[in-house]
Amino acid sequence: MSTQAGGDRQASPVSPEPSKSSAQPSTDDAPPGALESGLKPRHVTMISIAGVIGAGLFVGSANAIQLAGPSAIISYAAAGLVVVLVMRMLGEMATVNPDTGSFSVYADRALGKWAGFSIGWLYWWAWALIIPVEATAGATILHNWIDWPQWVFAFLITAILTATNLVSVGNYGEFEFWFALIKVVIIIGFIALGVLAILGILPTSDVSGVHGLTDHGFFGGGVGGIFAAMLTTTTTYLGTEIVTIAAAESNNPVGGIRKAVNSVIWRISIFYLGSIMVVVCLVDWTSPDLASKGSYQYTLETIGLGRLTTVLDLAILTAVASCLNSALYTASRMAFSLGQRGDAPKSFGRTNKRGVPVAAILASVVVGFFCVALNYVLPDKIFAYLLSTAGCAALFVYLCISFTQLRSRRAMDAAGTTVRVRMWLFPWLTYATIAFILLILVMMAFDDGQSQNLWFSLAVAAIVLVAAFARHGFTGGSDEEIVEAAEQGLAEHDDPDDPDDADDTTATSTEAHRNDA
Repeated sequence: MSTQAGGDRQASPVSPEPSKSSAQPSTDDAPPGALESGLKPRHVTMISIAGVIGAGLFVGSANAIQLAGPSAIISYAAAGLVVVLVMRMLGEMATVNPDTGSFSVYADRALGKWAGFSIGWLYWWAWALIIPVEATAGATILHNWIDWPQWVFAFLITAILTATNLVSVGNYGEFEFWFALIKVVIIIGFIALGVLAILGILPTSDVSGVHGLTDHGFFGGGVGGIFAAMLTTTTTYLGTEIVTIAAAESNNPVGGIRKAVNSVIWRISIFYLGSIMVVVCLVDWTSPDLASKGSYQYTLETIGLGRLTTVLDLAILTAVASCLNSALYTASRMAFSLGQRGDAPKSFGRTNKRGVPVAAILASVVVGFFCVALNYVLPDKIFAYLLSTAGCAALFVYLCISFTQLRSRRAMDAAGTTVRVRMWLFPWLTYATIAFILLILVMMAFDDGQSQNLWFSLAVAAIVLVAAFARHGFTGGSDEEIVEAAEQGLAEHDDPDDPDDADDTTATSTEAHRNDA
């Protein structure tokens, strides 16, 4: 899909011209209003593998383990399963019609413009709030190394990454490539050391085996603990969907999305489940040190490698910088897409000659800088309330994707439109995913640690919905728009990695529906 030249012009999402939120081939002078296809295959690959692994895995996973004990692995697996299913649904739509606006654009067509408007702005708000969180976390680590005020480091980190994003999308991709590579190496190294300790062949370790699974009971927090831990883990996976946004700025969006969707199972299994399993096998999960030091650091100390704390701090700093970089990128691209569709200021939908949406980036950064300032001038409790307004963003996005895929697939089924990546057991797994997400939201209402996130998030969602209905009214989606956009996307975007469509790409949606049934 390509953006129309001439930034002020608004194209219909299903117009005969190339669709509006995609990228132009990489050139020094991209057409005004068009994003540049500056992401290389290795960028998209690494973004999909580890681009959104944040400090929550290295440190925050301790909270889930203390709630559920070793059975936290079940919580991570359950939340991960939801992500796998949602990514499969999103991949089904994105490989047919890659778009920088991703699920927001698809919701426009399937559920109505009010839905695309709402989920787009809620998603932008969530990532805009992540900017100060990650900037502050990075500043805390740097402050421990160099005795400068934390706000200076928070400003510098945000300013540097903003500057790189303003130069070109290729810079974002290059930074993410190296950030992700560092995280992958450190996580795999941690798992390898943990396995050696479990097997009793790590010289520095006085502990071995899997005693952590049974010393205080596997179901330490009972069934309630598993569900409580699940509530904290669902937000850990937010950002997995970024690859469908980033791939639209590459020369092979279909191939990039297909690989990301097909690899999400092993990514979650290795990086999340694998590392959490190492932790719960080796440590005393009832120790207060687990929460105070973080799961990775406490594990390293337990196996006699506490001196690697600096390396772990580097990993956490890398994860923080990576998430901040992704927050800047993702917020700006969603703002760009909203601007292209007329749901945000027109300037957001324009790009410079290098294909960079400058206004969208700067607007997102201004909000981020403002929130960074608030983090230092407001009492902690007030800032926590602000963060709570985006506490359910991941679940809202997953719910929107599920309902959108349900409508889109049925429309493509009826038209016999080719589907390159199929959702398994449609529509039953889609229904099951929706039911599970709704169950999590209901559980949050009765959980003291999560209810604030739910009610504040619902309050902001209500405000955005009012604005959406005021602008677009309560109009449903259109099967005709879904099918027309899909046919247009299939015509514009080949899949060079799978020219013969040898996997599941030869089946039409109608054939797939019969096979699934």
